[in-house]
Amino acid sequence: MRWLGLFLILLAPSVLAQSAADPLTMPAITLSTDSEGQQTYSVSLQILLLMSALTFIPAFVMMMTSFTRIIIVFAILRQALGLQQTPSSQVLIGLALFLTLFIMAPVFSKINESALQPYLNEQMQPQQALEAASLPLREFMLAQTRETDLELFVRLAKRTDLTGPDEVPFHILVPAFVTSELKTAFQIGFMIFIPFLVIDLVVASVLMAMGMMMLSPLIISLPFKIMLFVLVDGWALIIGTLAASFAVP
Repeated sequence: MRWLGLFLILLAPSVLAQSAADPLTMPAITLSTDSEGQQTYSVSLQILLLMSALTFIPAFVMMMTSFTRIIIVFAILRQALGLQQTPSSQVLIGLALFLTLFIMAPVFSKINESALQPYLNEQMQPQQALEAASLPLREFMLAQTRETDLELFVRLAKRTDLTGPDEVPFHILVPAFVTSELKTAFQIGFMIFIPFLVIDLVVASVLMAMGMMMLSPLIISLPFKIMLFVLVDGWALIIGTLAASFAVP
């Protein structure tokens, strides 16, 4: 992702600058020459820690974008249809990732224009570029976060010095955003589940009236639910609704 690359680009100069400023700091990479003139490189502890920190970046990316809401709605939809493995989890995750890129494209464009390009053109320092890159992402997250959830985490953090949402730090904004995303995803999933539940109830009632109690209603209702979903162009409705739900007011 574009802003993941920005993070790596901005982090490298700061690590090198810290090593140069502090002579006691272990250099990122040391170059040594043996008696035969061959050069060898040794990776320091800083690089090891950096590589370890990179493993947490995918979790941060998913928790700060539209991915959480989308994948939960898709999982609830598959459960409502009664399909356990179709579409597969790989297909749903891939669709959720590309839909996330589509929804987050305006945010990434702002980050590219306001932070990445000025930094690459040496018009910004790394710290300034990071602050500029966080503004579009903060604006997106605040637009999707409920005030009640934001107030909850501000109260849990015991921060009484915050005068407005723009002053909320990321360690408070991110959990509030994720909580709001979970609520919204389950609300959308509830609305999706209702028509398929009605079909299950009707089929179960008909089978009970006919005395076919040994026949599973799920086997009979599954074709009807798939037919209903196809006739109403369900995938277009679900994806369109999800994309429209992230519209910034």
